[in-house]
This record gives sequence, C-alpha cells and structure tokens, in this order.
Amino acid sequence: MKALALFSGGLDSLLSMKLIKDQGIDVVALNFNIGFGSKKDKKEFLYNATKQIDVPLRLIDIREQFFDEVLFNPQYGYGKYFNPCIDCHANMFAQAFKILEEEQADFVISGEVLGQRPKSQRKEALFQVNRLVHHKAEVNERLILRPMCAQLLPPSIPEEKGWVDRTKLLNISGRSRERQLKMVQDLGLQYYEKPGGGCLLTDISVAKRLRDITTRRKATKGDREIALYGRYFILPDGARCVISRDEQENEKLSIKHGAMEHIYNKEKDWLGPVALVDAQSSQADKNLAASLMLLYGKSDDRAYVLEIAGEEYSVYPFQSKQKARTMMIQ
Repeated sequence: MKALALFSGGLDSLLSMKLIKDQGIDVVALNFNIGFGSKKDKKEFLYNATKQIDVPLRLIDIREQFFDEVLFNPQYGYGKYFNPCIDCHANMFAQAFKILEEEQADFVISGEVLGQRPKSQRKEALFQVNRLVHHKAEVNERLILRPMCAQLLPPSIPEEKGWVDRTKLLNISGRSRERQLKMVQDLGLQYYEKPGGGCLLTDISVAKRLRDITTRRKATKGDREIALYGRYFILPDGARCVISRDEQENEKLSIKHGAMEHIYNKEKDWLGPVALVDAQSSQADKNLAASLMLLYGKSDDRAYVLEIAGEEYSVYPFQSKQKARTMMIQ
C-alpha cells in the first residue's frame, strides 16, 4: 500500500506519516506551496524533516491556483483574519487526489487533530472538508485518513479494508500538544516546526491589506506580493502605494502588477527602494507616492525627477517618517 501525506512541516503531519510508515505502508510527503505559508524558503528544512523518518518529499507549487480559485471565494468563509482554512485544506486534499494515480498511491493522510483549531478542525469542519474534496476531486472522501485522531472519527476506507490497523492510530483531541511532544522526544526527531507558527493569512497586517484590496477592486496579478511585502500606504485622495523595505522586498516587488504602476528613478542619481502606486491615482497622490519613495532611499534634501507611467514628477523627499507612518496599514 502507499499513502500520500499533506505535509506542512509541523509535528502533527510529521507524526501522522510516521504512524502510517510504521505499519509498513509507503508514504510520500506532499508540501503544497499556496504562497502564504512563509516568507522564507523552507525547502532545506522540509527535506531535513522528512529525511528523519525516511519519507520522500514532493514540493508542489499551487500559488496561482490557490489565489485564483480559493482565496477570494471560499465556500465556508474565513477565520478570524483572511484565512479560508476549510476551503484551503479541502483544496490541498483535492490536489493530492489528482496525483494519486500518478504516484500509484491508495489513499491520502493528514496531520489534522480534532479540536486543535477552532474553525478548521472541529468535527463538523472535518466533514465539511471531506464534502468539498468529494466535490472538487470527484473521489470518495472516505479515502482520507487522519492518523492523529482517527479513533475519534468514523472509520475510513483504509481502516475498513484492513490496509491500516485502526488500533495503532491515535485518539488525540484538543489544543494541547503534550502527547505529540512526548512522541517527538521519544523518537528523537529534531526537525519540525514549533507549535504556534502558521499561515501568513492569519497575520493581522496581511489580512488588513487583503481586505483593503478586495473592498476596492477585484484582486489581480501582483496582489499577493503587495499583501505580503513592503510598507503599504493609504494616500489622502484614496490611492494605495507600496514601498519595499530591503533588498529581498526589492526583488519581490519588482513585478508587473495589474492595477499599479512602478515609480522609476529616471536619472538614476540616487539609491532607493522599489515602489508602486495605483495606476488610477490623482496627480497629488502620485506626487506624494514619489516623495515617500525618496524618504526611504538614500536621497538629499533636493528635487529629484521620478517617472510614473511615462510621466515625469519633480519632487522632494517627504520630510517625516513619523507622519508617513500615520498613512500606513500596520
């Protein structure tokens, strides 16, 4: 038998794979990149984590699919922030089932624990996930197995058919991770994400930006980046401006955006950040955005010529970072 495992990098998904592998079943870890998991590259960590239990890892990029099909129209809504957890989990299961035949696998597992998260891991929420998977992937949702809490749920097909010994699965529930941490200690596992980490969609700043974007217009290409990176300004006439903080953000924000224009240093006479401003902005807001861009660069107290959508603006650096912060979404 062979199982595909949704692997986030956390201890629950790591332990769920170990439980199944210890029953003589081949396991392949699938890490789905939705674009909001982390700002850091986790590849090395994920490979080290799965190597501990001798499980191969596949990294699967579903950023565009998640952004286009899931993030802004979740059937089961959002959590406290901008996190469509039920729809997100169902989407990952559905993507896993799409490669079940390719991997010649028989079922799919995850590290979900009953009652651990208030929105997405209630018993009813797990059933909602199952129903969405059935609808999205047109598969029997009872091919989903959750080893960490399986004894608290109706038997899955792998248990009923004897592929998996139900008595060797667990009955963990609630938010305490005492049992999991004891298992990790006993097994001598070192690589796993500590409890309390999580999706950037539960970050209040990211949630505020996404809500601001979607209340004004339809989300478009580049909005994922401006939700995650840079300083995000709301200007007096209603335009939005985003200005990078460092070299990494310079790279992330050097994108073609469907609704914003880059501000260019036409004369290349100073070093500064990458900045974008709404294409449909007033002249006053465009001037202010250019001035703010100069504030966060290595500029002198003089006029500079900047360019937005082919139009030149002669502006001075904005004078006060404290005043600038009053226009930011924090």
